[in-house]
Amino acid sequence: MELRVKKQLIGALALIFIVMVFFPLFFSGDGYNERHLDSIIPDQPVTETFQSIKPLLKPLADTKVLAAPALVVDTVNNDAATGLDQQGVPVAWTLQLASFKDSANARALRKQLLKAGHKVYSRKTGTLVKVYVGPEMNKQRLQALKKGLKEDFGLDGLLVRFTTE
Repeated sequence: MELRVKKQLIGALALIFIVMVFFPLFFSGDGYNERHLDSIIPDQPVTETFQSIKPLLKPLADTKVLAAPALVVDTVNNDAATGLDQQGVPVAWTLQLASFKDSANARALRKQLLKAGHKVYSRKTGTLVKVYVGPEMNKQRLQALKKGLKEDFGLDGLLVRFTTE
């Protein structure tokens, strides 16, 4: 073998020997100390037991079924008598003026009636949009308004009991 190749082989073997001897000294893990950090996670909270509380108030009566009105003298407005149903809810009346399939027609009529100074609202029932004037506590005033609306707008309304539904 050539001298140069021999020197290279000896140098390579010496490097391997040095690495085998010193590698375990540096990378044995003896010098590694594991750091133990304090936990910042809070302790589990104490679970409280809850008591069930029974309501003191009675539930309200079903307002879907209309009760017969009872006449009571109105203390605020002495010129009219208002009615209360069996649950003590005031009986109010409203005037159904028209029913439309097209909601644009209902909005146009509502706009005309509002411009004339009337209390107007509409409700969608199925495919129809109904336009109402009211509500009014005094049925006689609403009947007089019905005659005026027939003269002004040519609409003959239907007097119905006012509900919030």
